[in-house]
Amino acid sequence: MNDVLALTKALINRASVTPDDAGCQAMLAELLVPFGFIVEKLDFADTQNVWLRKGSDYPVFCFAGHTDVVPSGPAGKWQTPPFTATEKDGYLYGRGAADMKGSLAAMVVATQQFLNAHPDHQGSIAFLLTSDEEGPFINGTTKVIDTLEARNEKITWCLVGEPSSTTTLGDVVKNGRRGSLTGDIIVKGIQGHVAYPHLARNPIHQFAPALTKLSDEHWDSGNAFFPPTSFQVSNIQSGTGAGNVIPGELHACFNFRFSTEVTDQQLIERTTAILDAYELDYSIKWTFNGQPFLTATGDLVAATQAAIKQCTGQDTLLSTAGGTSDGRFIAPTGAQVIELGPVNATIHKIDESVKIADLYTLTEVYTDILRRLLTCP
Repeated sequence: MNDVLALTKALINRASVTPDDAGCQAMLAELLVPFGFIVEKLDFADTQNVWLRKGSDYPVFCFAGHTDVVPSGPAGKWQTPPFTATEKDGYLYGRGAADMKGSLAAMVVATQQFLNAHPDHQGSIAFLLTSDEEGPFINGTTKVIDTLEARNEKITWCLVGEPSSTTTLGDVVKNGRRGSLTGDIIVKGIQGHVAYPHLARNPIHQFAPALTKLSDEHWDSGNAFFPPTSFQVSNIQSGTGAGNVIPGELHACFNFRFSTEVTDQQLIERTTAILDAYELDYSIKWTFNGQPFLTATGDLVAATQAAIKQCTGQDTLLSTAGGTSDGRFIAPTGAQVIELGPVNATIHKIDESVKIADLYTLTEVYTDILRRLLTCP
């Protein structure tokens, strides 16, 4: 298990579909305990979490990640069994290979290599692992951070192992993410016969102009790090299935991915004002999925860019694109947060895979980041 490929295989072979950890965290902890890590299990409800820390001094470098994976989908459509790690043509196939069991293995092996070379390093090293990242994200990293904050235990630098790379390993590093806010709306009408519209009220007709206004609204212009805030409808349903019935309700779901130029409360207020302007009879449920965060500059960004350059020879692009990650729970504590992991082309897909050579290179990059931050110049 000192080899990153062997460890990745062992993790893939455990079918840890959210929120089942399937023993992955215990396996990783067992490899770190001999190096002086203290294990603290922080399970909440059906979610397994672990906080591992070596040392009590600051600064604290934390590797963060998730042991859970999304379901495989139809196993028969895979070239190889999704929960049997398989080498083929220089790639390792299996659910979680890229998202993110390869990263977890690289983190652990990099830490072992670093500690063997630098037993008297500065500060502390920690791991924050959860089995709830791919699911409802209620009892995972956010609860662990609440626990750490309650005792004023701070993370200085956090590297999240999400698959950030686009074409080649290290070409993209996520130094932030957009915020996410979801609205579920019910527009109420009056059901009736299409031949007698004066006796009914059509919620589709009523909602259409409001939806057009929301779609055309300029929410902000973004900034140097974030694109403009986007509004997208993901689901819309109405009707009884009959062609001669005006429906009585319309259900729609929409999402904002927003920059640091606007707050979730401002988006709620502006949306409500638009809906009210069209005199709709509606109710709406808001689900807040996370604030935007940004690590624009600092020691962690500099060390990461330098390590990628050293190990791969390429410059890296800083990006805030993509979905959300558990970094949104860690950044508000004041930690510098970046995401660096394998190429993300196959994540959540049939035949998810990672280039085997990239596992070794990623381990080298992680090791070099630790060296740059936790040893004297």
